Amino acid sequence: MRADLILHNGRIYTMEGDLAPAQAIAVRAGRILAVGSNAEILPLAGLDGEAVDLKGATVVPGFVDGHFHLLEYALRMMTLDLDGLASKEDVLMKVAQKASSTPEGEWILGGGWDRNLWPDPSFPTREDIDTVAPHHPVALFSKDGHTLWLNSLALEKMGITAQTPNPPGGVIERDEKGIPTGILKETAVEMVRKRVESRSSALMCQGLERAIGELHKKGLTGLHNCEDERALSLLQELRAQGKLNFRILHHIPLANLDAAVQLGLRSGFGDDFLKIGGVKIFADGALGSRTAAMLEPYLEETDNLGILVLSKEEILEVVKKASQAGLSVAVHAIGDKANRVVLDALEEALRSQPHPLRHRIEHVQLLSPSDIPRLSRLKVIASMQPVHAISDMEMADRYWGKERCKGAYAWRSLLDQGTVLAFGSDCPVESPDPLLGIYAAVTRRRLDGSPGPDGWFPEQRISVAEAVRAYTWGNAWASGEEKIKGTLAPGKLADMTILSDDVFAIPPEAIPQTQVLGTVIGGRFVYRAPAF
Repeated sequence: MRADLILHNGRIYTMEGDLAPAQAIAVRAGRILAVGSNAEILPLAGLDGEAVDLKGATVVPGFVDGHFHLLEYALRMMTLDLDGLASKEDVLMKVAQKASSTPEGEWILGGGWDRNLWPDPSFPTREDIDTVAPHHPVALFSKDGHTLWLNSLALEKMGITAQTPNPPGGVIERDEKGIPTGILKETAVEMVRKRVESRSSALMCQGLERAIGELHKKGLTGLHNCEDERALSLLQELRAQGKLNFRILHHIPLANLDAAVQLGLRSGFGDDFLKIGGVKIFADGALGSRTAAMLEPYLEETDNLGILVLSKEEILEVVKKASQAGLSVAVHAIGDKANRVVLDALEEALRSQPHPLRHRIEHVQLLSPSDIPRLSRLKVIASMQPVHAISDMEMADRYWGKERCKGAYAWRSLLDQGTVLAFGSDCPVESPDPLLGIYAAVTRRRLDGSPGPDGWFPEQRISVAEAVRAYTWGNAWASGEEKIKGTLAPGKLADMTILSDDVFAIPPEAIPQTQVLGTVIGGRFVYRAPAF
């Protein structure tokens, strides 16, 4: 049997067994044909196939991002990027610039602002935007996506007044007179998010194609998407057009659970490019907005325990309904209380209704020490984002405190207990670069070296191999696809990431500078660096 594609003269890390690399790999009809030495693989070359000399480059299984917001990422690329701006004034300057080139009355959309970077971290108001864009409705999503900043015209367009009640699990911030300030939190954000997604399908599909092309350059071959029916519809449209050259597991939002049950959808339904995942549930908010649900109050806000969006009983009801229908759950939980409530609900559900579904907790940012062993015992996947740790460490120290942070982003402790880690980015909250995520997991340091050579709570660092495994096999396991993905073995899908350097051998500090030379999906290059 002859190969369509051969990669040879490289370092092929199959992630099967030990780390001893092979030299070459052969692909036929989108699947891996064989892995071995140059002498073993080169004779398999077909007359019409391609043989690529890797010249010592490294090959790993294709990176998969376990927690992503793809449509939001595409929209962010099409709207104002406010990420990293150091002050409220900098944000307003960008809004003013956009307003000057946008017809009056049209929406101005943006995202990525982070008040924790500002000299004055207090929440902004509608009047702030009114001063620079009084004639445009403006909606600006925070970096973590859990807060939305609107101006007066946007509030008017959305019909949000002093009489508008807070939605369940959400907050409309108000001044001393009860008038909305322009800040919406948690589920209240969804009242405006739909406005973002009301743009034409053709424009959105173009945006998704562009976004996927950028992800190919990062070495990504797929992702697990946490969005609603609008995104799923667009992804199906791309799939029908033969333009979805990316492998996507799509979670179903809780709002669509009843419809999914009626239709008979099950986790795993679909094909190798687009599959149904689990039911996405929110148990709490986020650290940045101080809405993550806590067992004890935030250090500087002694009356604030965050927001528990759903009670244990409500989560239990959802888990049982979903499980009976053959759907797993993917539960957003950041604070230690939220994680405990979710684990309590899952434990009770599994006690009364055992099943083989692979439930997961998204983020798992803070665990009480007594809860760390429970994920492995309950076979719950920890879907975590390493870059959150190095982005959030100062906030975590400030609002959770050093003692509680011993259980924050606890990769080492979870792995030692036997928990499956599935790594991702939460993009566009963080960078989608998996190499940055690997660096964060291995060093627990920022790119500038802070907080020092040992990193933040260094006892939670993991090895490069463990981090790569979490971006490959871990996500394959989480999606129930470990038999066809996650390692490079004969018969599996030929999804590969080609790197300029051997990340298993170079100093960890050099990992972020490693270049992606090529990305292969189904035996076909979807990205090839100009010099490769």
